[in-house]
Amino acid sequence: MSTTPGPADSTPPPPVGIDALLERVRAGYERIEAREAYEAARAGDALLVDIRYAALRERDGLIPGAHVVERNELEWRLDPQGSHRLPEATSHALRVIVICNEGYASSLAAQSLHQLGLHRASDLVGGFQAWREAGLPVE
Repeated sequence: MSTTPGPADSTPPPPVGIDALLERVRAGYERIEAREAYEAARAGDALLVDIRYAALRERDGLIPGAHVVERNELEWRLDPQGSHRLPEATSHALRVIVICNEGYASSLAAQSLHQLGLHRASDLVGGFQAWREAGLPVE
């Protein structure tokens, strides 16, 4: 009988709470403020991607020029190698700024894009609500 621990004997890592997970994820890239995101998009240096669900977009409006991509489609639409990608998603060097309602889900989404190799992916601090509070354009 072997005494060497096998996979069944390994102890899983301790659970991580969402606050700790967000802190860890956000430490891996630089987040962006609303005014800077606006200027980058205006200059053609960034692609704004709104992942808010339809009810929030209907209630609060849209950011002009932002691409609406449902969260469950994000990786498929932004993977430059994917067959379902947005026409703008042509390079892993693309600067993508993910926008959710308040800046939480977008952090996890940006981290997922980093895992796909989109190393310039970021998210908007405070999300759409921060954009609106900064007085930036909303349709």
